[in-house]
Amino acid sequence: MFDGIRKRVVCMWFPRLASDRVLRARPVDGPFAITLKSNNTERLYCLNETAERLGLTRGMSFADARAFCPDLISQPARPDLDARFLATLRRWATRYCPWVGRDGVDGLVLDVTGSTHLWGGESEMLADIQSRAIGAGLTLRIGCAATRGAAWAFAHYGSGAEALTDLPVAALRLQEATVTALQRLGLRTIGDLSSAARASLARRFGPDLLLRFDQAMGQVPEPVMPETEPPHFATRISLPEPIGLTGDVMGITARLLALLCDKLNRYEMGARRLTLTLRRVDQGSAVVELRLAAAMRDPQRILPLFERGVGEVDAGFGIDQIRLEATGVEPLPVQQIGNHHRSPDQLNDLITRIGTRIGLENIQRFLPADSHIPERSFTIAPAAFSAPDSAWSCMRPRPLRLFPPEPIAGQGSEPPKHFRWRRMSLTTGRAIGPERIAPEWWLPDETWRSGVRDYWRIETREGRRLWLFHTPQNPGWFVQGEFA
Repeated sequence: MFDGIRKRVVCMWFPRLASDRVLRARPVDGPFAITLKSNNTERLYCLNETAERLGLTRGMSFADARAFCPDLISQPARPDLDARFLATLRRWATRYCPWVGRDGVDGLVLDVTGSTHLWGGESEMLADIQSRAIGAGLTLRIGCAATRGAAWAFAHYGSGAEALTDLPVAALRLQEATVTALQRLGLRTIGDLSSAARASLARRFGPDLLLRFDQAMGQVPEPVMPETEPPHFATRISLPEPIGLTGDVMGITARLLALLCDKLNRYEMGARRLTLTLRRVDQGSAVVELRLAAAMRDPQRILPLFERGVGEVDAGFGIDQIRLEATGVEPLPVQQIGNHHRSPDQLNDLITRIGTRIGLENIQRFLPADSHIPERSFTIAPAAFSAPDSAWSCMRPRPLRLFPPEPIAGQGSEPPKHFRWRRMSLTTGRAIGPERIAPEWWLPDETWRSGVRDYWRIETREGRRLWLFHTPQNPGWFVQGEFA
């Protein structure tokens, strides 16, 4: 670095990040709070300015806040959306300098060394940042200093302070217990701390206190580490002459797909959703979206799946640009395939082909569920978005076909010797049971209100293998399933 360039770091703190994110989309006139459940208690997580003026504070229980302020409007916290919003702000902040990193869950840190002159000076740049934040409906506090620690201190505690030594010791990013102990010793400001004996402070509070102090004073470097941009899986080509034949479009798509899959392979990722955009010479566009049943990066398997969508495209006066993007990706690490490996690729390809016609959500599979009730021993999930689970763990066999209970004539607790079912006269040849199944009392189910059921496996002389049950509380016999 040149001697004439001073080190300058900017800290951007968004104290109301969570509430500002929500209120930007849905403004509220009055007190508003974001709540977060902690230790089985709903507490205030973030407030708008109106709620703070009314005396509400972070950490207050939501019940007390509603009693104190009945007009309070609330919404549950979404830390995942807050993190995504902060990532968007980080990308926006790169307009001021390329070295932008996150600072906790509600702040950004920028190394603006050598960049302030592009905005007419440091004060002009800070004013531009503040004005744009206000225009976007964001509460922002900015600190600028020669070190990251000092910039953080001015952003969080520097209202009206001109010197770092005038700020409280909490501005050194210390733990609350350490701050309380320093205040009890009479060390309330950073200036008080600088005049104290370093050896005594190290023995009493450990090395973290002196490290934070030296970082703020610039005696220990603390670099700003910018976040790397996530890889963008997209490729495109502009054509010198428009094309319109399906074969030509598929040929260009094959070239783009090979480049895209090569990049996916380098990052060990697989595509789950692909978007092929065909721009026509009249500036219109046709979009072909492909949703895959499993993550893939094999161009030979993916390319034929585009044929149906490309064949339905209206090329108009010709297509002069083609863009292929993987809009949905998943990790797909390299796996070693042995002689006994059974690849599910053919099944996934079949699901994808059918899914392009009727929708992936309409292709479903059965998955085991943790319940001994026959009707609840399985769930139905889309095959493309769920993995096949292990076989049902059941101590006794279950019928292949299961249907609602159908009453039959019978008396007593033993299976009837002769009975009629679905207009067929059947004779019991062998009966295995009973297996008593009790209802799950913690779940409401009208069909099991009668109490326990005693299930029997019945092999009839006519060849039918049925699953019967008897209800002791309200005596009756029913057929509920049939074995293969």
